[in-house]
Amino acid sequence: MPIQGTAADMIKLAMIRIDDVIRKHNMSSRMLLQVHDELVFEVPLQEIAEMSEVVQDRMSGAMILSVPLEVELGTGANWLEAH
Repeated sequence: MPIQGTAADMIKLAMIRIDDVIRKHNMSSRMLLQVHDELVFEVPLQEIAEMSEVVQDRMSGAMILSVPLEVELGTGANWLEAH
């Protein structure tokens, strides 16, 4: 239970920080959905590289841990293609 609660806190922190960047830079990308430990975004083609960097950075650095936090990214026209 403590691990599951910590994971929920981590994803929430990452979501807040990603949203802050999207708003600050007036990006067209939008966070659509959270499913467990995954976030789904709608990202225009011209923002894919920047959003990939933002998401990778904010998710892997959501909390300071004694072990690295790995983040996997995928892109595609739909959720199936992104996996």
